[in-house]
Amino acid sequence: MSKTTIFSGQPIISQILKYISATDINRTANKHKSDRYYKHFKTHDHLLTMIFATLSGCGSLREVGNIMLACQGKINHLGLNRFPKRSTISDANRKRSSAVFASIYYDVYKKYKRFLSDSSPMMPPVKDLQVVDSTTMSLFTDILKGVGRNPSNGKKKGGIKMHAMIHSLEDVPCLIRFSSAATHDHVFLRDLELKKGSFVVFDKGYLDYNQYQQWTLDGVYFVTRQRENAVYQSLEEFDIKANIHPGIIKDEHIEVSKADKTIQLRRIAFYDEEQHKVYEFITNNFVIEPDKVADMYKHRWQIEVMFKRLKQNFPLKYFLGDTQNAIEIQIWTSLIIQLVMLVIQRIAKRKWAFSNMVAVIRYHLMTYIDLFKFLENPNATWTDLTTIKEQQLSLFPT
Repeated sequence: MSKTTIFSGQPIISQILKYISATDINRTANKHKSDRYYKHFKTHDHLLTMIFATLSGCGSLREVGNIMLACQGKINHLGLNRFPKRSTISDANRKRSSAVFASIYYDVYKKYKRFLSDSSPMMPPVKDLQVVDSTTMSLFTDILKGVGRNPSNGKKKGGIKMHAMIHSLEDVPCLIRFSSAATHDHVFLRDLELKKGSFVVFDKGYLDYNQYQQWTLDGVYFVTRQRENAVYQSLEEFDIKANIHPGIIKDEHIEVSKADKTIQLRRIAFYDEEQHKVYEFITNNFVIEPDKVADMYKHRWQIEVMFKRLKQNFPLKYFLGDTQNAIEIQIWTSLIIQLVMLVIQRIAKRKWAFSNMVAVIRYHLMTYIDLFKFLENPNATWTDLTTIKEQQLSLFPT
């Protein structure tokens, strides 16, 4: 039988954890003083346990405990000295602040963002384009206030809303905030730190004319959809050049009145032939070509793809705790894993669909296989093991 060189001295989980420096984790823990009241289950142990639970797709603490017990003899590969009890994990999820996990995420993001830049197949029409949106995760207990009216039975699920901003070329959030599902989206706009001359794209749920005016004064540009019931006055209609996309049917200067203030904006109407629908955009930039404004808004769907990828590949339906802090810890852990998986996807020589790659890794976390050799040619092992060399005798001669 032929020999294969695809096997490794460490399981896949160990190779993944190398992308998250233990030194950086401990430094962040010291900064947040998150290990002050913990004798054994340090921040490092907590994070690795949550990473293992997330990658394994566990839906409860009981599952986490049982799966980790099945890995007896390999615990050192997880970077742990002992198996944490369910009560230990539960207490840590409730008491250790999720802020330390947020800091770890941003550290990992800064370290590996170079692998994510210029990776998008769609090049934005402007250099510095940010995309903003939010997604809501329903909770089975009323931890956070849900959105909408109370049902007739008087019971309503709670919900946590994750607000995110991504750079159009990076595919992962560079800024994240959490709130109850009932919190209006436009509140998140106040937390954005945007450079002068940059562009930000968001949907019409982020209506905030006061913020639009402040961005205009700061030299920050935005693109969003105009609401159907918007009240405005048309001041001037601009000529549409011959080289502009034929879908642009109107480009005008408008004025919006809000609380004794007048705001000058630009309104662009675009007709989509495929959808047979007219889309109306507003922006505070009067220089850029109108078809580029419509093109910028197309990039908003990139953040929707990110949300979909996060929810489909990591367990964010059933949480391992019933407090807001525990839920945020699990989401931060999923974001960290998503980022590391994207880096591995970029480094791998063979193109993999993200969901396929995560599924393969999930089922082989404790398998002693060289991760990148496997990702480069997953059929190599089978080929090596089933190919008989000329010098090798067959057990079943013909």
